[in-house]
Amino acid sequence: MQTLKAKVLVVGGGPGGYVAAIRSGQLGMDTVLVESGRLGGTCLTRGCIPSKALIHAAGQFEDMTRAARAPRFGISLPAEPVLDMVATMAWKDGVVGKLNGGVAALLKRAKVKVLTGNGRFSDAKTCHVASDDGDMVVEAEHVILATGSMPVELPHLPFGGMVISSTEALELQTLPKRLVVVGAGYIGLELGSAFRKLGAEVAIVELQPHILPLYDRQLVEPVRHWLERHGVALHLGARAVGLSPSGDGLSIADKEDVERVLPADRILVTVGRRPATEGWGPEEMAIERNGPFVRVDDRCATSTRNVWAIGDLVGEPMLAHKASAQGEMVAEIIAGQRRRFDPAAIPAICFTEPEIVSVGLDPAAAGPDSIVGVFPFQANGRALSMDAGADGGFVRVVARADNHRVLGVQAVGQHVSELAAAFTQAIEMGAVLEDVAGVISAHPSLGEAFHEAALKALGHAIHV
Repeated sequence: MQTLKAKVLVVGGGPGGYVAAIRSGQLGMDTVLVESGRLGGTCLTRGCIPSKALIHAAGQFEDMTRAARAPRFGISLPAEPVLDMVATMAWKDGVVGKLNGGVAALLKRAKVKVLTGNGRFSDAKTCHVASDDGDMVVEAEHVILATGSMPVELPHLPFGGMVISSTEALELQTLPKRLVVVGAGYIGLELGSAFRKLGAEVAIVELQPHILPLYDRQLVEPVRHWLERHGVALHLGARAVGLSPSGDGLSIADKEDVERVLPADRILVTVGRRPATEGWGPEEMAIERNGPFVRVDDRCATSTRNVWAIGDLVGEPMLAHKASAQGEMVAEIIAGQRRRFDPAAIPAICFTEPEIVSVGLDPAAAGPDSIVGVFPFQANGRALSMDAGADGGFVRVVARADNHRVLGVQAVGQHVSELAAAFTQAIEMGAVLEDVAGVISAHPSLGEAFHEAALKALGHAIHV
């Protein structure tokens, strides 16, 4: 059995792990990356990227369907479009493949040795890898754990057959006629909305009384309106009981325990994700846990010397860009730099219809000593020029009342995901309302709404 010695061993090739490995290589450290599947992890291969590709294709299909049913913008089609689900998924796979190849090339350029196979630790610094190139042992001075997360399975709805997770949903080769989604968080609503645009009948079951329960009602309302207008059945305050006795649907119960059956060809369970802490030997590494997560400090150091953990493995928010930031930081700490993970804000985006962005504190979290400015997209020229002003979208700025320091920015509307960087940068750099209001925004652009929301909070908005 071959033995490799490395300065840094990274376990997991997702957005946290591969970034950590690339940065380690850039800093001149001998680095080995172990990944059991495709490079890019959940986000690139079976999560963020393929879901956004499917959402984009679904939007194109919906636009053409609408144009076939009634002229729009002076555009009409003689017949409704035909969906080739196999071809759609093949295009999505092409996007994933291109990015997967790009990650491999970046790792190669950084001189990172990649081992494809399952790794298991026998002690904190020794990893046995069942690799495609044969079994080998990696002995490292530093270990970065980046094993990611996996979908939560309901005991009474185990994955298999018609019950699927988001992973299987993104591999479907035929469009389900009737799709029931269990869980109205961002994953369930993103995929549920996409399948509805493609023509599936969609029902959503959520235990809480509201969709997207982690977001405030003002942000969520435009999304709820879209779902209702498009015939998505919302069963809120309801719980999934299990497969129907006939096996062709989902039995649900309301808060009075009255049961009914929702017919379904597929049942998509999206009730959350859990850290992947099994199979790689954490019990042999003497690392402390924080509930289901690995406990780390503000440098992502675990309780075991020179063992680090990043990304979904260490807790919320379970977001790819958080993992990447932590991976880069840990590599630099190992190289001798002084770093700690203390972001002022981490953006979160729901790629629903319309999209939602939330960065920092919302009005309720900011409390009574804050001021709020809201600017609607119905008063924004760019939004109106691309038919994006009538869905209830807006930008909202939350700031301290005493010194006007920006505490949070939220938005809902078409394409608002592209504003997330500006919102985050303002908070990270300690901007005050006057800073945002003083920036000359390009016209026409959606970004003008950020400027106008700051003016509104200061009491002198121009266009509303």
